Amino acid sequence: MRLSRFHLHTTKETPADAELVSHRLMLRAGMIRKLASGLYTWSPLGLRVLRKVETIVREEMNRAGAVELQLPTIQPKELWEETGRWEKFGGQLLKIKDRKEQEYCYSPTAEEAITDFARQELSSYKQLPVNFYQVQTKFRDEIRPRFGVMRSREFLMKDAYSFHLDDASLVAEYENMKAAYTRIFTRLGLEFRAVQADSGAIGGDASQEFHVIADSGEDALVFSTGSDYAANVEAAIAADPAARCAANEELRRIDTPTQKTCEEVAALMGIALLRTVKSIAVMTTENEFVLALVRGDHEVNEIKLAKVAGLADYRMASEAEIADYLGSEPGFLGPLNPRKAIRVVADREVAAMADFVVGANEKGLHIAGVNWGRDLAEPEVADIRNVVAGDRAQDGGELKITRGIEVGHVFQLGRQYAQALKATVLDQNGKAAVMAMGCYGIGVSRIVAAAIEQNHDDAGIIWPVSMAPWQAVVCMINPKQDPTVTAAAEALLAELQAAGVDAALDDRGLRPGQMFADMELIGIPHRIVVSERGLAAGTVEYRARNAAEAENLDQATVISKIIG
Repeated sequence: MRLSRFHLHTTKETPADAELVSHRLMLRAGMIRKLASGLYTWSPLGLRVLRKVETIVREEMNRAGAVELQLPTIQPKELWEETGRWEKFGGQLLKIKDRKEQEYCYSPTAEEAITDFARQELSSYKQLPVNFYQVQTKFRDEIRPRFGVMRSREFLMKDAYSFHLDDASLVAEYENMKAAYTRIFTRLGLEFRAVQADSGAIGGDASQEFHVIADSGEDALVFSTGSDYAANVEAAIAADPAARCAANEELRRIDTPTQKTCEEVAALMGIALLRTVKSIAVMTTENEFVLALVRGDHEVNEIKLAKVAGLADYRMASEAEIADYLGSEPGFLGPLNPRKAIRVVADREVAAMADFVVGANEKGLHIAGVNWGRDLAEPEVADIRNVVAGDRAQDGGELKITRGIEVGHVFQLGRQYAQALKATVLDQNGKAAVMAMGCYGIGVSRIVAAAIEQNHDDAGIIWPVSMAPWQAVVCMINPKQDPTVTAAAEALLAELQAAGVDAALDDRGLRPGQMFADMELIGIPHRIVVSERGLAAGTVEYRARNAAEAENLDQATVISKIIG
């Protein structure tokens, strides 16, 4: 590859709306160009990186026994109505009509389409298990696309779907896919962690996310120092709280004329924040008023709260509803003396508290010395809070929190889609059996951005070798002044390529400073400089992208360094 024949267009400036490092560097390196909000053109340079990722994903999926196919990106409304997701998926589903006014959507995921394929193609248990996958463009109509390809509307995804006669087979394939994902991210040279996760809109009985570790990650990841336990904060669980202490205080009213938050009340009383209780008022779809209680130093986990029976689609209570049920206003809420019957759901930590402080349901007042069993009926107990760093883990270790970017997700879907679409096979007894399904996704285009977030410096991208557009680039200094420089550079390029190195020749005729800056910006792992002076000394200048200084080495040594 000669760079003079390749489209490489780097820039020094980036748009002001490029917030993340990956977005800025992908624009500066000329890997992507914005077409519209959340829509990007991948340049030849960016596409080389994307294809490197795609190749590794395909190789490992094939190795794991999955079979590639291609599903339509445009899918009919009727299919999505069978599963109820035409409406349930919400505004992210891009809906379109053809000239006959027939309605379709641009696929954001393919559970419906693959299950339709399976119900037509699979008829006997003898065809199972089977795992189909594709690498295909998806579209989700994000409300606010941002961060470049990290959260774009159109993106490249590998999605796979397995079909099974029984749950044991599904679990086995789930483990097989987890192992394949581990190989994929290891080969890509990324620091990553697999964590337990919530299944979200896809649904299912069990799921695990794969995250690239990066300070800019949107997701908080929780892990234990006592074992390999790790989970997304949405699903993380701390150890059971200590047993409740006996009551030592009497109920007493505390004047809090302007103190509405737990922090303000604790400061006024001169007590630890963890002795206060925060009350969150919500309404269920059945118009049941619920007071969710967490410790003052904790936050409600919305995902966990929605998993409590009857709270799947809860909403925050309005001020009018709060006044109606509690006779109070926000800032002074509590479970004592409601005006109407309410449901109280206490986090496990709150259920273990004694002598705590709550709002009095009266403006300007809180109540201290509150105890379960004496002043309040024993509550409905659930794990409804976010864990925090320093919590004790169930394995006895300490919970710590880091940031991550989700790049992969595996689900045990179970039978919800197959049941809805009547996807059955005949079992060993000749009876129709609904197939169990697994779902396994990887954000191929997102991996590119996540890798940059994890691997960069002030000069630009530092690609893992397996993802780099080229492993090595041979640069020439003043080739026009000395034809032997060009001949030596071309010979070195040929030798590298013969050794299996994906290499290119920078023959664009740029000044050394600009040429080297480009190589650093686009993240080339190995830069080799051929010059008249070096040839005279029998050396070339070699610099690894992550090295502080260049070194002069003979050609054989450089090649051995690169092929490792």
